[in-house]
Amino acid sequence: MNEREKALAGQWFRQGDPDLAAERRRAQDLCWEYNQTRPSDTAKRQEILHQLIGTIKGELTINAPFYCDYGTHITVGERFFANYDCRILDGGEVIFGDDVRIGPGCTFLTPDHAKDPEKRREGWEIFRPVTIGNNVWFGANVTVLPGVTIGDDSIIGAGSVVTRDIPSGVLAAGIPCRVLRKLNEDDRCSAEGE
Repeated sequence: MNEREKALAGQWFRQGDPDLAAERRRAQDLCWEYNQTRPSDTAKRQEILHQLIGTIKGELTINAPFYCDYGTHITVGERFFANYDCRILDGGEVIFGDDVRIGPGCTFLTPDHAKDPEKRREGWEIFRPVTIGNNVWFGANVTVLPGVTIGDDSIIGAGSVVTRDIPSGVLAAGIPCRVLRKLNEDDRCSAEGE
């Protein structure tokens, strides 16, 4: 098994595989093209996103600039929205459910590096998947670390660093991010904006 195969199988591998590097260059070129395309040229922008992102299940809006490592390991559900300066390091799978809303400056990470200093110098790393449920809202400048799952209907407060799984239906925030409380009826608003 070569280093690329190990990486894609979720095993420890050594950085520097030429096939992975070629895939990253492809994604960098598409991100650059996307980020240089006029916002009013929606057809061209959608075309680029469909070349870049692995699975798109419905409508999506991503405000430039947008960056990802591969793109092919990203899945987005229906009505996906990412605001300016979203970064997804998708060596491993990054799966977003339906109706996910991402504030500006958010980062989603799958690469994890060896804790042992010698192994880290040798370039060992592993990709750990990130899974985001349906109807999750991220405030500005949230960072989601490798291997995290966030449940449906949760809100992650601005500036949070999510280091562990977050259950469904909660408000969570902080560094490290922790559950503050369950969402309840007082968090609902009427159609009139009350």
